[in-house]
Amino acid sequence: MIESEVSRGIISSYFKKLENNLEVDVAIVGGGPSGIVAAYYLAKANKKVALFDSKLSPGGGMWGGAMMFNEIIVQEEAMDIIKELEVNYHKYKDNLYLMDSVHTTSSLLYHATKAGATIFNCYTVEDVIFKNQEVNGVVVNWSPVLKLGMHVDPINIIAKAVIDGTGHDSTISKTVASKNGIDLATSTGQVIGERSLDVLKGEEATVENTKEIYPGLFVCGMAANGVSGSFRMGPIFGGMIMSGKKVSELIIKKLEK
Repeated sequence: MIESEVSRGIISSYFKKLENNLEVDVAIVGGGPSGIVAAYYLAKANKKVALFDSKLSPGGGMWGGAMMFNEIIVQEEAMDIIKELEVNYHKYKDNLYLMDSVHTTSSLLYHATKAGATIFNCYTVEDVIFKNQEVNGVVVNWSPVLKLGMHVDPINIIAKAVIDGTGHDSTISKTVASKNGIDLATSTGQVIGERSLDVLKGEEATVENTKEIYPGLFVCGMAANGVSGSFRMGPIFGGMIMSGKKVSELIIKKLEK
């Protein structure tokens, strides 16, 4: 019966996809714009990459634009990436460009998956795998399981590198530091926390703070600013996009040593 075939096809295909991603080159935690851009460039470089996002619709804050006005701003410095990802845009003023947030988010997701990245939605990364004083992967569970407070054990994904792209809260970096008694590559050794809004400083710092903060653990996007104690910037996304590309380049360089 077709009803059985529909279910069988979905189940068999999904579990093949999951089994194929139990060991990856890079596990990305958080499907905001920086994480998606990182996934695109890593996959383009023939790295095996899986992105885990807790929501039904990956894309982070980019979908909503500014206060649900679904338009975003990107500055000139990030436009080469925007053009590569085939996003429609028009010039606003000086070095600023406007684009539709829904179209932009969709284009990022499309190109990342077309390049070969696998995206798992409705997954929460609740911990990391920590061996020999190094981050070696992620521990995942269904997002609804954790939201409902159900006692259900997770499964493990082995990765050569993990990206914390969890946004303002920097949850993975906090977990690694607090659970394992280690120092991160910050001025305090811990997650410092995000400062209030300053667009120019926030945009610059997003890229500057994108780095490996502990062996095996990289940070990008707003999580990079949260970890290093820098500024938020609001609905301008050039820094986020450039951060995604930068973290991919750092990881590719490390993996190819």
